[in-house]
Order: sequence, then structure tokens, then C-alpha cells
Amino acid sequence: MSTLEKRSWKSIELEQLSDKLTRQMISGENATVSQLVLKKGAAVPRHSHMNEQYSWIISGALKFVFDDREILVGEGEVLLIPANVPHAAVALEDTVDVDIFAPRREDWIRKDDSYLRK
Repeated sequence: MSTLEKRSWKSIELEQLSDKLTRQMISGENATVSQLVLKKGAAVPRHSHMNEQYSWIISGALKFVFDDREILVGEGEVLLIPANVPHAAVALEDTVDVDIFAPRREDWIRKDDSYLRK
């Protein structure tokens, strides 16, 4: 079992990925939880990953774009994106998004996520 750990988002490193996107994250042995703050108009380019993704919108709204549809996700809603499904996202307004990934996002931990950094 990993060590118990209590954290505040205020104590977790804030990564400025672009002028419209910041990220904070914490990872355990099997999952990553991140808090993303996206300014209106922020775009996450099309990508895919081997992780399941749960996107929980705390405030604001994101439009997720998939090969066959677009899905609007607003405050209080959660979207489950299965592993290996290509997707992109656009912030329709200033948005706070908590994303949960399983297994954990090794590329983010290594900071090997150039598609997000601009």
C-alpha cells in the first residue's frame, strides 16, 4: 500500500502550460488526479492516451470533440472517455476541470506532454 497523503491544491505545483491553461496534479500508484484551469477559448489539441479519463467540470464548460461527435460538458457534469479514444477540447468559458486518469499519466509525470505546452 502506498503512503497516506493529504494535500491541498494550494500546496501543489502550478504548471503554466500556455497563456490560457494551468495544471496541478497528484499521482498515486495507479491513478492521476489533475486540476486544470482553462480560460475561455483555451484549446486542448486532438490526442489520445492509454488511460481512462474522467473529466469533472467544477465550473464553466468544455466542448469535447471526437471523431464522430461533439459533447458539451458543463458545471457539475462528468464525462468518461475510454482509453485510446482520440479527442480534443475547447473551453467555452473560463473553466475549472478536475481530470482523473487510470492508470496514472506517466507522460504528464515526466513532463513529456508537448501537445499541451505552447
